[in-house]
Amino acid sequence: MEKIDWKNLSFGYIKTDYNVRCYYRDGKWGEVEVCSEETIPMHMAAVCLHYGQEAFEGMKAYRCPDGHVRVFRTEENAARMQATARGLLMPEVPTEMFNGMIDRVVRLNERWIPPYESGATLYIRPLLIGTSPQVGVHPSREYLFVIFVTPVGPYFKGGFSTNPYVITRDYDRSAPLGTGCYKVGGNYAASLKANQWAHEQGYSCEFYLDAKEKKYIDECGAANFFGIKDNTYVTPKSTSILPSVTNKSLMQLAEDLGLKVERRQIPEEELATFEEAGACGTAAVISPIERIDDPETGRSYVFSKDGKPGPISTKLFNKLIAIQYGIEPDVHGWTRVVID
Repeated sequence: MEKIDWKNLSFGYIKTDYNVRCYYRDGKWGEVEVCSEETIPMHMAAVCLHYGQEAFEGMKAYRCPDGHVRVFRTEENAARMQATARGLLMPEVPTEMFNGMIDRVVRLNERWIPPYESGATLYIRPLLIGTSPQVGVHPSREYLFVIFVTPVGPYFKGGFSTNPYVITRDYDRSAPLGTGCYKVGGNYAASLKANQWAHEQGYSCEFYLDAKEKKYIDECGAANFFGIKDNTYVTPKSTSILPSVTNKSLMQLAEDLGLKVERRQIPEEELATFEEAGACGTAAVISPIERIDDPETGRSYVFSKDGKPGPISTKLFNKLIAIQYGIEPDVHGWTRVVID
């Protein structure tokens, strides 16, 4: 194992020792296999390659100051992948199997889990793909479920710091009643061009309005949006938004802190009333938003004039991180110790 500068680790891929795999054939899941190969043998006519029948998830394993290694709300990720599987006519991965494979792959790659002081984590990527060879548009008959892990640093280089976003009306991430509520690769492929455009304009990420009317807040790139005003945590409600496990957790923590929580449509002009705003998801946890610019109207919605995250966003971030690392009591039973 090469020496890794854990504190300066990027959010990317590093080869680890093992991944775990399970095949679905003849209407049932087989035995879980441990593999050291990074590649997947696949037919060139595999359904996942031609018709996008695939789903994935993202989680992290945390090396904690008490010496334990914990994972966070993996049953929620299992439930979300099951919902995606139903939406794409794929076999569901049972929660017990999902969690068992996570625990196994984390333990097998224990030496790749970054130290607590580094701020880095072990990213966990479950992937479900249709592997049958065919050229007609039909669900696959066979599937592969694989989980690999890789150590990662912060998603944004600045870590927990504010970032500028820009509204796009020329691109849609997903359509209402489409696949936006599922975690599938096609949603992310659809965002690549908009994301490149945002970066070329000097922004950290693009900001989507609803695809139907271009009136309501949808998502921040690949993350959920939340705004804070009048002691209330407000987040969009839409059929095209991915149900974020992080956002669900933040809503509960906001209630714990005495905030009201509202999940509803948010008109773009309401952005002007928020005291704080952020993007949230597994990769970044919370990315506080400095401002959101609207090139079409020339308006700029500013949430941080000094470049610092707001007080409530900071409280929520610190609270969630403290639970994930076992520093504060896990009163909601969200974490599971994988390695003592």
